Amino acid sequence: MDILFNKGLTMLVILGAVFMFALMVMSILNRAFARYQEKYVTQSMRDLSDMFLFIDGRQLLILNISITALFVLVGLLFFGTFFTIILAACGFFVPTLMVRIFKAMRLKKFNKQLVDSLSQMSNAFKAGLTFPQAMEHIAQESESPLAQEFMLFVREIKLGKPMDEALTSIADRVGSEDLDLVVTATIISRQLGGNMAEMFDTIAATIRERFRLEGKIKALTSQGKLQGWIVAALPLVLGLVMNYMRPDLMQPMFDGWFGYILVLIILLMELAGIWMIRKIVNINV
Repeated sequence: MDILFNKGLTMLVILGAVFMFALMVMSILNRAFARYQEKYVTQSMRDLSDMFLFIDGRQLLILNISITALFVLVGLLFFGTFFTIILAACGFFVPTLMVRIFKAMRLKKFNKQLVDSLSQMSNAFKAGLTFPQAMEHIAQESESPLAQEFMLFVREIKLGKPMDEALTSIADRVGSEDLDLVVTATIISRQLGGNMAEMFDTIAATIRERFRLEGKIKALTSQGKLQGWIVAALPLVLGLVMNYMRPDLMQPMFDGWFGYILVLIILLMELAGIWMIRKIVNINV
């Protein structure tokens, strides 16, 4: 009787401990999920809305989970458990990374369009148009993303928003250093007076010269960047090829924790090497 009572008490204690541990794990996961939604999903939605792409947060979260499941499936079919975990972690952040890449591409296109638009604005001022009229004319003649941003600026002006605030809003929304220069120069010129047409011609020439220097620097550093990516990817690609061709030679390394720790150290060193190379070849003009 005492033995049954002790066993029952032991099982009750174990079940209670497991239940408390499960509650603690669920609490940690809920906090992590809430932080992920606040930091990544909300930021991605804000970036997409700034690019005039309106996506619901649930859709973005479903996309994250779907891509993660796809990466897990690929890892289970072609790789081992360790690489499946790595692929799952990478897949979970792929949509956020794609949003940042798309935002960078959009910003690059906007900067190229901005140079030509400055020359057009200078000609518009010489023709006697006001600043909002010049912006509206360029928005109608241009393509996205510059047309979207300029047209939104014109609509804000028509709704009664002060011009300085509208200029600050477009600069904050786009996040372009060239546009910040244009906005700052425009606000100062409006407050102090000056030749707007000549000012825009000067800014356009300055930005074109900076583009020329950036292109030259990019051409000189492209070989170093390519070498960095090849050297960083070579051990990982070779390991995957060996694991596919001779799994009997690679499998003993993953029989214990030593192999997993070794692969993790290699990945960390590879990432550190890529970061250092990018810091060396990244030259801001």
